[in-house]
Amino acid sequence: MHSKCYRFMQLNSQMRQLSLIILLVLLVNKASGEQVAAAQSLDDEIVPYDFTHFPYKETVTNEKQWAEYESACEQSTECLAKTGVLRVRCVRECISPHCYNVLYRHDELEEGEVDVRLSSFKGCFLKKLKTRRV
Repeated sequence: MHSKCYRFMQLNSQMRQLSLIILLVLLVNKASGEQVAAAQSLDDEIVPYDFTHFPYKETVTNEKQWAEYESACEQSTECLAKTGVLRVRCVRECISPHCYNVLYRHDELEEGEVDVRLSSFKGCFLKKLKTRRV
């Protein structure tokens, strides 16, 4: 009788372990399902960022002109006094107040933001630069 009791207890212990494993698997699946649902709802909320596009071709000449103006503005007293995104804003506005107003004034660049408008800003700047020289 004693051995039957022992086998029953072993079986009972194994069943408890199996039940715990099944419970853990179910919990993990539920949690990952909630994460997938949350990610899908974030995807549904993505709205494309709309701004004025100015074509810009990255050539040696264009980059030299850009670097010349950028360097001059970075060294201006007004911009030197600033740091981080405030300095970037200052430099961009110094390079071309018109292009800055068109591309950034309504939605200022923020700390840590990936600047998707930079290429358009460079295109606007070069367009204005060429019209001044004509």
